[in-house]
Amino acid sequence: MTKLGLPSSIVHQPSSIMNERIVTIFGGSKCGEDSEEYAQARRVGQLLAEAGFTICTGGYLGVMEAASRGAHERGGRVLGIVMNQFKAEPNRYLTDKVASAHFYERLQNLIMRSVGFIAIRGGMGTVTELSLVWNKLMTRVIEPRPLVLLGDCWPPVVECWRKHLVVSEQDVSLLNYARTPEEAVQIICEKSKGVIL
Repeated sequence: MTKLGLPSSIVHQPSSIMNERIVTIFGGSKCGEDSEEYAQARRVGQLLAEAGFTICTGGYLGVMEAASRGAHERGGRVLGIVMNQFKAEPNRYLTDKVASAHFYERLQNLIMRSVGFIAIRGGMGTVTELSLVWNKLMTRVIEPRPLVLLGDCWPPVVECWRKHLVVSEQDVSLLNYARTPEEAVQIICEKSKGVIL
């Protein structure tokens, strides 16, 4: 087992990766290259790579591909947390892959290695990922780290949760909103400085 609790047999990258500053990007798999989400994710990948971060995504299409592509274009390291049960091929912009045996292990791999997170518009998979990170921050299962919601879709979604679910002002204070990729990456750069894994 590695120091992050990952079986060493599934970690297919140099051990130096464990010392890198990793940011995970969540988002939908169904958006195409002409969508706003794809453009946002690609720009986020570029900016994070330029800032020296390693990019981590779920490794497949849509937002995951776009973020991977952007980082790859800037010479960044791109981790893809792939799952053995999926028949789809990972995107071609990954520099390293970590294979997960099942869905929850994949989620853990996406979360536990990262100093920050950016969520871009997606479907229920994105909501699941966001919710799990948010809950881990609320319950202090993980140390504080930035969770950024990029895009105009998020404020009304969170307000709906506040109105109809048990979501407090304190819970919402753990979220960071950004309207542009530049704002999102600036938040990550500023708020991830003190994060120690």
